[in-house]
Amino acid sequence: MTDEPLDVANLQRRLAEFAAARDWRQYHTPKNLVAALSVEASELVEIFQWLTPEESARVMDDPETAHKVTDEVADVLSYLLQFCEVLDIDPLAALDAKIARNEKRFPPA
Repeated sequence: MTDEPLDVANLQRRLAEFAAARDWRQYHTPKNLVAALSVEASELVEIFQWLTPEESARVMDDPETAHKVTDEVADVLSYLLQFCEVLDIDPLAALDAKIARNEKRFPPA
């Protein structure tokens, strides 16, 4: 961890620097990153696969399972942020725009 504020831009910069220092940027194509994102999302699903709805709601109560969930969330977010950086997508702006569209498509009852 660093003393820098936790924000999307700083995290994306750190991820880019990490990849560059290991000469991994050559592999960080949109296709590879979205495939890795899918794999990591599947690993998150795997944790919940055979749980009942009630068990899934309590998954963070077990420290070992909570650690696994947290790690997989970090992996998913890492690949998503790298994907967005490579394609020059502002993930917060994309989410904001999508929420706005959904608010119009699905007005309150």
